[in-house]
Amino acid sequence: MAKARTGIIAGLDVGSTKVSCFIAHVTADGGIRVTGASQHASEGVRSGAIVDMEAAQNSILTAVTAAEQLAGERIREAFVNVSGAKLASRSCGAKISITGREVEEADLRKVLNHGYAFREPDERALIHCIPVGYSIDGSRGIRDPRGMFGDTLSVNMHLVSAGTGALRNLATCVERCHLDIEAMVAGPYAAALACLVEDEMDLGVTLVDMGGGTTTVAVFYDGNVMFTDSVPVGGAHVTNDIARGLSTPLMHAERMKTLYGSAAASPSDDRELIDVPLIGEEQTGHPNHVPRSMLVGIIQPRIEETFELVRNRLEASGAAPLAGRRLVLTGGASQLQGARELAALILGKQVRAGRPLRIAGLADSTSGPAFSVSAGLLAYAVRKHGTDEERALKFPEGPINRVARIGHWLRENF
Repeated sequence: MAKARTGIIAGLDVGSTKVSCFIAHVTADGGIRVTGASQHASEGVRSGAIVDMEAAQNSILTAVTAAEQLAGERIREAFVNVSGAKLASRSCGAKISITGREVEEADLRKVLNHGYAFREPDERALIHCIPVGYSIDGSRGIRDPRGMFGDTLSVNMHLVSAGTGALRNLATCVERCHLDIEAMVAGPYAAALACLVEDEMDLGVTLVDMGGGTTTVAVFYDGNVMFTDSVPVGGAHVTNDIARGLSTPLMHAERMKTLYGSAAASPSDDRELIDVPLIGEEQTGHPNHVPRSMLVGIIQPRIEETFELVRNRLEASGAAPLAGRRLVLTGGASQLQGARELAALILGKQVRAGRPLRIAGLADSTSGPAFSVSAGLLAYAVRKHGTDEERALKFPEGPINRVARIGHWLRENF
């Protein structure tokens, strides 16, 4: 295993509604203290994918510059999240013969390299290749086979991939801001590292990260991530539904969702009236009052649909039995009143709210569920990246990747 890293690290969360950048110092004991945190309204990003390169680049540059000013130092590289881009995962296995002798470090590296050699179709690129369990001569449940004896060493790998084009677009936008990507990290994986406790990861848990344009899922069991996926529905879709259903501008729809919105009906909804400005009407025009029940009636079906899509993905993946009955709900859209109760009802699990843990220096405004991915990118940098337990790819295959690999080789050997 590689020794714990120290120094400056940065996490860049390029989301559909906001871009956030965290800069932190890592102490000798592996602690993380944030020295600069910023966010900026996201433009040019839809459902987690870049749709306007120049607008997205400007949003990223603004967020990074603000974080650098707060931290009082410049950053050259960052860990970047991937939440859209048709995020998906699958499992595969690799094995080698060890002819009855003791398993050595070289054998472990050899079987892992067999796993790392798996390739996705041209339209997809690997972003994680994670060993989730070893076996010797069919005996499963081995976490570290070194020093054990047998004839055949096998490893089960969890491969996380995303669309190649979307990854290249994201990489290009970040590079244009004069930043190198140290690693791309699946959004739900990062959020889980920030929000979950060790017992949850060991016993089985599902993390659902409700973002602005996507809702992503990660299942953990026995300390490892076993399944990741995403559905292209998020909080921004709720806002659009409100704007269309009540004929109000998006800005007012977002405000109403935040102040009065709920995913669960209450007996007082019909008696409580909300002022809804209409599109194109003068500000001094006649007020338009609607009962709160109408707002709840628009929000609830969309949140129900989101959790039903998550449930269907979990059931189709076969990972549902591993996850047990524990679910952690995080992300900005998870703060909607009643979302937690609705998730428990539809998914049939015990639900708790998730927010960043074990990270010092976060202000109240940047320590909530909306910043779980940003904090998780820092946790990933300290706990996972650069170790033998996983390999994360910096870029999809292409000219950029070849340059990155050359630079990585030079850093390792000189």
